[in-house]
Amino acid sequence: MLPVQGLQQSIEELRHQRVAPLDFLPNGNLAERLISLVLDGVPSGMPSAVATPFTTCIRRLQKVNTAGAKVVVFGGGTGLSNIIGGDSRRLDWPQSPFSGLKEIFPDCRSIVCITDDGGSTGELLKDLPLIALGDIRHVLLSSIQLPQLQDCFGLDGTAAKNLATALHALFNYRFISPPEDAKQLLQDTGADPDAIPAQLLHFFQALIASLFDDERLAVTLDRPQCLGNLLLAAAIYRQVDPHSDSVQLAASHHLVRTATIRGLADMCQALGMHPHAVLPCTTTNARLVVRYTNGVQVTGEHKSSYCRRQYPVDRVLVEFFRQPFVQPEVIGLIRQADILIFAPGSLFTSIIPIMQSPGIAEAIRENRDALKLLVANIWVQKGETDVTRDAPDRKFHVSDLIRAYHRNIPSGVNDLFSHVLALDLADIPGSVLQRYALEDKAPIYLDRKRVRALGFGTIAVPVYSRDQLQRRRVIQHDPAALARSIQVLHGLWSCGLLKGNDEAGNLPEISRLTVGVRTSQDLPCLRYDAIVSHCRYLSVEQISKSSRFDQRLEGKERNWLISRVIETLWNHQDILIDHLQYIRGICLVDPACWKRCQQWDNVFSFYDPQDMRIKIRQDQTRELKRFEMAFLVALGQSLLGNYARDKQLKPIKSGGEVIGHTFSLHVRETERMDSFFEFPILDTYLRLARMQPSTEQKGLYTRVINGDEGFTPPGLLFGLCYAWYLDNRFAPNIEYKMSIMRSEPGDLIPEQIRIADRRRRLIDFFRDHVFQHQAHDRGGSC
Repeated sequence: MLPVQGLQQSIEELRHQRVAPLDFLPNGNLAERLISLVLDGVPSGMPSAVATPFTTCIRRLQKVNTAGAKVVVFGGGTGLSNIIGGDSRRLDWPQSPFSGLKEIFPDCRSIVCITDDGGSTGELLKDLPLIALGDIRHVLLSSIQLPQLQDCFGLDGTAAKNLATALHALFNYRFISPPEDAKQLLQDTGADPDAIPAQLLHFFQALIASLFDDERLAVTLDRPQCLGNLLLAAAIYRQVDPHSDSVQLAASHHLVRTATIRGLADMCQALGMHPHAVLPCTTTNARLVVRYTNGVQVTGEHKSSYCRRQYPVDRVLVEFFRQPFVQPEVIGLIRQADILIFAPGSLFTSIIPIMQSPGIAEAIRENRDALKLLVANIWVQKGETDVTRDAPDRKFHVSDLIRAYHRNIPSGVNDLFSHVLALDLADIPGSVLQRYALEDKAPIYLDRKRVRALGFGTIAVPVYSRDQLQRRRVIQHDPAALARSIQVLHGLWSCGLLKGNDEAGNLPEISRLTVGVRTSQDLPCLRYDAIVSHCRYLSVEQISKSSRFDQRLEGKERNWLISRVIETLWNHQDILIDHLQYIRGICLVDPACWKRCQQWDNVFSFYDPQDMRIKIRQDQTRELKRFEMAFLVALGQSLLGNYARDKQLKPIKSGGEVIGHTFSLHVRETERMDSFFEFPILDTYLRLARMQPSTEQKGLYTRVINGDEGFTPPGLLFGLCYAWYLDNRFAPNIEYKMSIMRSEPGDLIPEQIRIADRRRRLIDFFRDHVFQHQAHDRGGSC
């Protein structure tokens, strides 16, 4: 390998001749020009006297010694795996499984986010007290290296590629119905057993066998699963007492975290990698909490990705199920790293949860010698970067990305990275960008001046995959181009030629973040058990025109309905188990027998406090989303319990004509009331619902309805707000009411200000009193 001095001399020759050869390259800073030179080669038609030093410089840049460079990359599943070694979930990944950062930097380690709770990862969380394994599996497969496979198993290049193909089939195989047995499961993956070395095949066979033999793991086979996740779970469970069930393991978190690291180490070593090639950011179970600028707070990474709140994200917090623990190996790798990279990916669900794991951000700051890079995302992501907090009316820019990190990382982004590596959109054909725009996809623009004003250097280079652009007309990061770019930056950094931003950053001051810590009883698998236990005893009846009595449903019909209820409760993590205490059953009502008054609405469900059952019109079960909405509205109403002693709607007449109505409601006496709320909380809600309390009679509330004006009774309003808070797609009328808060109210119409304030207080009520999120902000600061 050529010494750094040779590279430095070569670059100086390009910079300091009378007519500098670098002037022949496109505009840009030194790093951008050199990266473009390496990626695109010497521009055609250039005189040999100029081309020769370029060729020499390219050769030296490509020979920068990277063998000993220690690289640590942070991120989630897709973005991290892609830059490490290509997205290993893609069907065409086996065609080039050994490219990317790992090819140029052999000592490359990954620190992975563990807050994923969707897909097969979410299915696994229902049964096992483990951290989320999906992103770890994704990155682990992308991390296999050709030299390591050759050394470990004595393979040539072709055999190693065949092994990668088999691993791809094995780790990405998914099933939706329970497999017959271990042998059939392995066969169903389509992986060629002859391509897998005997010792590795035996390792996988033993793990797959344990999925059937270990009762704790066998239950997972009844759900849709990804085999790669199950293999990791089986490797972890080999490290714990076979007689400890999930409840005992949930209580023995020290054993589980040790088993997790050992199990992952076993898997890495089995694949020829360093035992700590891929590590979770923490071994403590955690989940993501997102608060939007309108005050709504949503729990769960997967849910935050599909809920379209139409408001910018205000805060992202990680809720740990115990005091969070970060493995010493993670901190050690960061402190010893020569290069630290923040991978592209979901803004709020990839990097931020890692940085909120105690000690990680501080360890990065303390490493003063490493090259620290942020690789910016290419595309705006719906629900995360489609609206910016500081300027909701414009598209998301790279500076907004940095500000969001700064606001949601303990102590901000100071000293976490010095340069931002972004895609140069000038290289993308306009027709491609136009097609993306027609699909409502927009790029995240690099606003250089703002980024530099924040204190960071910018590097915009063509790090997109030309192959994917040509074949599929899509724009994605190219793992090989990114790796070459980082190699150039590493060379410049080693030469002292990669300068930071001389300007003093004007990052805003930030308030201290809090770490939420919940009890172990809230672990996903234990919460799921509690949901199932409660729903097991719910009665399911049917009221039809042909029968004089309620007909109890059993067998498949009951099981289908209860499974839908269980899935609904599981998907909405903000629903407390205590919210279920007022429900004794569900009753499906034939439309011909539906007697509920629909004067004010078209909601075909309600809670009946007399028999403590949710009544749903039967035709609402034909479509899953309709049923989910109907159930959630009635579930919300059930929290009010039997709060109303009586309700009356009386006409208001003038000159013999009805000009309106008076709706009155008597709240039941405290000793006879069975409700989720005590009277003071109920009083607060009823006032927010515009019910006027009587000054003379305690518990009496009235409201005047003008003419034919629409009216939503307090109970129905509560149910609609409950469903809307959980998913704003379920209650369009409430979404319409709340939309007033998107506009800045003017002082010309004071009523607009009052309405917006009342709507915000209603959201605060549901967040703080119904879903009880306010207590989760009281953890220790970090």
